Parts: sequence; structure tokens; C-alpha cells
Amino acid sequence: MAGVKLIVAYPTPTDIDAFEKRYTDEHVPMAVEKLGGKTKLVATKILSMADGSQAPYYRIAEVHFPSMEALAACAESEGGQETIGHAVEISTGGAPLFMVAEEEVFEF
Repeated sequence: MAGVKLIVAYPTPTDIDAFEKRYTDEHVPMAVEKLGGKTKLVATKILSMADGSQAPYYRIAEVHFPSMEALAACAESEGGQETIGHAVEISTGGAPLFMVAEEEVFEF
């Protein structure tokens, strides 16, 4: 069965250092504590586009869940709502995108 995940894409912040401090000191610990039902959290920092230009997104977070039902329950929970609200609050470069995806993994 394919996994499901919530993907959060953060636009480039107006102050990268301030964003990084809040993201690492506040947001990631909050997500670890309050996102019930998750199986994995992957936090990615985008370095650049493949051609070397600045990417439109600075960070992408992927929160993995065993099922769509578990993701939905988390998103509707008090902890989920608090964490989603905090993601919006710290995203100074514009509103983050929230996407739900199904994932297939091919290992080599």
C-alpha cells in the first residue's frame, strides 16, 4: 500500500535566520509532540533550482502517515490545528502551501 503524507512548502522567508530559529526551536518540536499518528517527519531545506537560480520555496516538510484516515484525524485534532496555524504564522515569505500526497517508494 502506498503511504500518504502532508507536504508543507514554505516560500523563501523575508528573514532566513529568524525563520530558521523559529522553525528549529519552535515548529519542529511542536510537530514532533502534537502531530498524532505520524510515522515520520522529513524536513528539507532547498538549496537552489537545478540551474542554480533561487527556488520559490525555501523549505519543504513532509509528515508521513499510515493512512488517509490517520492524516485527516491529525489535521482535525487540536494539536494538528495548532501546528498548522504555527506553520502559517512563521512563514514570513507568504502563506505556505499544504498538499496531501500518496507516495510510492522505489528502492535501488
